[in-house]
Amino acid sequence: MTPAQPDYFTEARSVEAVNGRIGHATDPRLAHVMQRLVAHLHAFIKDVALTQAEWEAAIGFLTRTGQMCDGNRQEFILLSDVLGVSMLVDAINNRRPAGATENTVLGPFHVEGAPEYPMGANITLAGGAETCLFEGRVTDLDGQPLEGVRIDVWSDNEDGFYDVQQPGVQPQHNNRGVFVTGPDGHYSFQGIKPVSYPIPADGPVGQLLARLGRHPWRPAHMHFIVTCAGFETVVTHTFVAGDDYLTSDAVFGVKETLVAACDQVAGGATKWRSRFDFVLNRVAG
Repeated sequence: MTPAQPDYFTEARSVEAVNGRIGHATDPRLAHVMQRLVAHLHAFIKDVALTQAEWEAAIGFLTRTGQMCDGNRQEFILLSDVLGVSMLVDAINNRRPAGATENTVLGPFHVEGAPEYPMGANITLAGGAETCLFEGRVTDLDGQPLEGVRIDVWSDNEDGFYDVQQPGVQPQHNNRGVFVTGPDGHYSFQGIKPVSYPIPADGPVGQLLARLGRHPWRPAHMHFIVTCAGFETVVTHTFVAGDDYLTSDAVFGVKETLVAACDQVAGGATKWRSRFDFVLNRVAG
């Protein structure tokens, strides 16, 4: 019997050579993911006929991306965001029936331990001219109001910065708060009308965007995490209708169902009013 031919590395059989080295005792999920990664990666390199200089540039880019990471900044997550990977992973893992509120990316500025306020409270500790009332209801898919829903909210200030970006300038927990719904499922709080802001563009990801002719801006939005026992948690934003960047969000976070009107109020307690209703999907089983 002729012995099996060794699987030497060749251009034609590069995938087989690499995947053939994965051990039989490897975790099945890890083996599957790595096999498909190798197959797609090698197919891409062959498709574009990657040059040695381009490969070296890619290695340099990834090296600089890693060097930008520290306890306060994660450049690799930023890279994932601008390539649409973060949103795709989120979409795959948060498929919901029609009518349920959609997810979007969490973002890097969520903080645990924000203060809990009574409904209608003002979360803007530093003040602001463009005051806004945010309100709506939380229901299930049948339209029944949900009691005891925890709503964690946060936004930037009128200069486009979150409190954690400006310690000593903004008060701690500025434009942050937690609210819990009553029997009617209604929520309301006062904040400021959010503004558009750029993602960090002073590193390799920002340089890549510039080379691609892309801007680093995100449209104005209010963040929400909506949690209720027995229902899927919603991590999302509401986006200010009419914002210039709705259709070109640098991180692809906008979904049409999450765009919320922000209407001027004549003679009200706030200058603006934004209403958005959340619809939660029950946990299967």
